[in-house]
Amino acid sequence: MAKVDALPQATTESGGLRRDVGLIGLMWASVGSIIGSGWLYGAEKAVVVAGPAAIISWVIGTVAIVLLALVHAELGGMFPVAGGTARYPHYAFGGLAGMSFGWFAWLQAATVAPIEVEAMIGYAGHWKWAQSLQHTDGTLTTGGFVTAVALMAVFVGVNFFGVRALAHTNSAATWWKIAVPLGAIFVIAAGNFHASNFTSEGFAPFGAKGVLGAISSSGIIFALLGFEQAIQLAGESRNPKRDLPRATLGSVAIGAVIYILLQVVFIAALPHASFAHGWAKLDFAGISGPWAGLATLVGLGWLGWVLYVDAIISPGGTGLIYTTATSRVSFGLAKNGYAPKAFAKTDKRGVPWFGLLMSFVTGVVCFLPFPSWQELVGFITSASVLMYAGAPLAYGVFADRLPHFERPYRLPGGRIISPLSFVVANLIIYWAGWDTLWRLGFAILLGYVLLGSYAWYATSKRLPDAPRLDFRAAQWLPAYLAGLGVISWLGGFGGRGTIPLWWDILVVAAFSLVIYYWAKATASQPEAIERSIDEVVVTDAPAH
Repeated sequence: MAKVDALPQATTESGGLRRDVGLIGLMWASVGSIIGSGWLYGAEKAVVVAGPAAIISWVIGTVAIVLLALVHAELGGMFPVAGGTARYPHYAFGGLAGMSFGWFAWLQAATVAPIEVEAMIGYAGHWKWAQSLQHTDGTLTTGGFVTAVALMAVFVGVNFFGVRALAHTNSAATWWKIAVPLGAIFVIAAGNFHASNFTSEGFAPFGAKGVLGAISSSGIIFALLGFEQAIQLAGESRNPKRDLPRATLGSVAIGAVIYILLQVVFIAALPHASFAHGWAKLDFAGISGPWAGLATLVGLGWLGWVLYVDAIISPGGTGLIYTTATSRVSFGLAKNGYAPKAFAKTDKRGVPWFGLLMSFVTGVVCFLPFPSWQELVGFITSASVLMYAGAPLAYGVFADRLPHFERPYRLPGGRIISPLSFVVANLIIYWAGWDTLWRLGFAILLGYVLLGSYAWYATSKRLPDAPRLDFRAAQWLPAYLAGLGVISWLGGFGGRGTIPLWWDILVVAAFSLVIYYWAKATASQPEAIERSIDEVVVTDAPAH
């Protein structure tokens, strides 16, 4: 019978990952991912879409992320392995579902670093020397592209020093990343809090559609994402069963408080003239760098300068940790047999070097089809939540079929929270809009071509790590992906508008529950799940 409370040990010569990261390193990996470019742009983007009611959007987004984080906290303690989010569906539903959600996880991780680079370059446009890096529509010039590639190379270079050096670097950056937005909140609010701003042009001028649309399209969910970084580094945690739940939930709490305060203060501090023509036409000097521009506008030029510096550090720290995550997810994919074993090779520092190089190449490619920050945010939000949606499905299976497994953190009311979090995840995907989802559909198909080709090759050559694609346990998956696409196409968020507002929420919820219980009914049997866990635990032994 499988056990995960006594992970086998290995030497550094085994090529495994090093368990060098403590609680603070794990939590700061997640917090450092949450506090990135989202804080620099999120408040401004959200208020343009929803007006002052963007505060409600942040609260809804926080509740959604908390539900998903709670599920991940229990799973992370149960299965402390590298690239965990890519592995839970593999355990529960076999090869086809594991390959699919593994691709979603890798796609999400690989595209965040380019977003952060875009944010760094966007804010740098304040300085004359950097204004030639972007066109007026936010796309990169040739010089901007070269600069972006160089920044990606820096992210990869730091990662090659090993996870311990990375944890120290990220921890130092994260202390700064927390201090600066908190400082901006209190300094700006101290003399520039105008309560009338919340109602003078209407609290919710765009109605419920604006509030819901802001959750995905304006970057709210994107800003709150990142709690899973602690889970992706589980294979390098010194005490994963104790530390993973704490790091996961703690990071969400810190990030949510900061972001909601940022939204409140941003709205309250704006001069009325900046939104006198309506929130959709919000404009003021320096709006391309919203917070730094606002600080300068209210007479805090010194704070504006600090924020322009932070616009390099905050996104840079997030890009750094997501570059790490990309290589760990590909490490997990290779361990599960979905990708070539080269992705699982580590150097003497325990760094999956080939995965790092491929994350660099992928990041560079991402600058081409999605060059602007806003387009990248919409795309990555959907990819992220698709990845997260696999955890509630797996949770439901493990609750039924692995009740005897040790759970260092047991989620109260998990059998209710799990399907609810799956519904919430699908609503977030739906609110991203059809224009984003059809692009995501192409990316999903690309993943099936790439990973499917390797699976066919490994099977035809009878390689020992050839994945077993369990079509029966994943029979619900095609209906799930196609169904979401059809609902989006028929819905009112960029689609045909056939399904009216509120009815579309009901449709998504009902559809989600059908998929959830269908997936539970057809999941792998306990023996197959435990065999799959045993295989991964043995081959993923930690190095010391």
